[in-house]
Amino acid sequence: MPRMTAARAAVEILKREGVSHAFGVPGAAINPFYKALKEGGGIGHTLARHVEGASHMAEGYTRAAPGNIGVCIGTSGPAGTDMITGLYSAIGDSIPILCITGQAPTNVIHKEDFQAVDIASIAKPVTKAATTVLEAAQVPGVFQQAFHLMRSGRPGPVLIDLPIDVQLTEIEFDPETYEPLRVYKPAATRAQIEKALSLLLEAERPLIVSGGGVINADASDLLVEFAEITGTPVVPTLMGWGTIPDDHELNAGMVGLQTSHRYGNANFLESDFVLGIGNRWANRHTGYRLDVYTRGRKFVHVDIEPTQIGRIFAPDYGITSDAGAALELFVEAAKELKAAGRLPDRSAWAASTQERRATLQRRTHFDDIPIKPQRVYEEMNRSFGPETRYVTTIGLSQIAGAQMLHVYRPRHWINCGQAGPLGWTIPAALGAATADPETPVVALSGDYDFQFLIEELAVGAQHRIPYVHVLVNNSYLGLIRQAQLGLDIDYQVNLEFENVNSPELGVYGVDHVKVAEGLGCKAIRVTDPSELGAAFDQARKLAAEHRVPVVVEAILERITDIAMSRTADIGDVTEFEEVATEPGHAPTAIVPLRG
Repeated sequence: MPRMTAARAAVEILKREGVSHAFGVPGAAINPFYKALKEGGGIGHTLARHVEGASHMAEGYTRAAPGNIGVCIGTSGPAGTDMITGLYSAIGDSIPILCITGQAPTNVIHKEDFQAVDIASIAKPVTKAATTVLEAAQVPGVFQQAFHLMRSGRPGPVLIDLPIDVQLTEIEFDPETYEPLRVYKPAATRAQIEKALSLLLEAERPLIVSGGGVINADASDLLVEFAEITGTPVVPTLMGWGTIPDDHELNAGMVGLQTSHRYGNANFLESDFVLGIGNRWANRHTGYRLDVYTRGRKFVHVDIEPTQIGRIFAPDYGITSDAGAALELFVEAAKELKAAGRLPDRSAWAASTQERRATLQRRTHFDDIPIKPQRVYEEMNRSFGPETRYVTTIGLSQIAGAQMLHVYRPRHWINCGQAGPLGWTIPAALGAATADPETPVVALSGDYDFQFLIEELAVGAQHRIPYVHVLVNNSYLGLIRQAQLGLDIDYQVNLEFENVNSPELGVYGVDHVKVAEGLGCKAIRVTDPSELGAAFDQARKLAAEHRVPVVVEAILERITDIAMSRTADIGDVTEFEEVATEPGHAPTAIVPLRG
């Protein structure tokens, strides 16, 4: 039997579980693992500038392609606590990432040793499992179980904490005979699918709500096929955006308090039946007025996690199943019903959803200087095609982006939906671009999100990871300022100051162009909306030429209120700006505006 250190055994297991890349920051307590990583070969590594950044890079890496599991690595103590935010983000969005931390020697963990912290206990609430391995012989089993847990049922993150003496201990381990554990995913039965279809057939105005579970299951094609067979319009959630192309005639728009379309909410409120697949009824989608959301319609909920059924509200029927397994049966049964002539004609209902799409639009075309943010998204639609992968986290920039951008493919809207940590966008974009260098990545940030982990731009410069980062700068905590309106305050949300080193910025404070250039990247500042398109084109060329991130900063008007509900009711969304009333107001809309 081969003998090797437990750290080397862990590296060999990573390779046999399909890991080809990791993100992290070495340190004394994890150095034996890094030695094994170097000597074992076969796994690339990106050196982050902040360990939280490494965890978000791992998230972006996982989200970019089916089957990926991002790995983040850090030393003991603060490295682990820094990565807690990434673990929270991952578990909230059902994203499998593996976090590996170093730890003090086993004999002094309890003695308040330098950088010794009970990271397993800290991480337990935000992981599927968190383990400090105290016996070296257990390392192979713990890693094997970690991949089994991450992939089985509802996907999610795992943390493995390795004391330095455990890493260094030699054990018996044969990599050549290692086999991953079989993944468990619950699957719907034919009887359950037929019951759900019977409820759909009884409805006059049904909708499908397509969630992130459809993307996790790599089942978007099945979702579209089922919708087309039955003629049922689809509402993608924020995490499910891209499961049906935005230009598909059955795309009924997104629903919610903020990241929604006017026509999406209107279509939903006209429905009488909703089939939710791989979604969790997040409150930004349903609103807090569940009576409004549920009134007058029946619900079927399909989710991979049994305890999600009934968590937010009780559906009329629930099915515990992987979205892909359920959709295979939905397609099979729907084809049989169609062949038997038992599917009702939904064409009038589907057409009415598109009629609302053609009449209920938001205005994007403004020529104002400073730039109104809506114009930025309009120009992004013109410049960045259907192959673009967008990455963003939270704020008015993300909300407006979701209202106005277009997404055509699964995994082309990579968004931290549940946790929404500021600073997520830069490292997540780097992780996504590392996972799939052939797909153009465009990140979207407000100025505060951009500043939180801005040092990670240097990672893109060092490791030659090109992407375009659209930075909309109003020198304000815009979403928080808007949330304070109901309290009649505007307090501690203003980021303006006069930068003595960049007086040309006026009160916009931080000179992001200088910072980006100082970190080894390229940057362009735009103050005139007519120059946005040319700036985006130039940014793509600079990224290709220099193989670094390129920032396009748009200087916005200081205050813009983006459409959202002030009453937590999807039927009561305030349109703060004038809506589109003629085609020229929304020239990049999927469906031309009709009056």
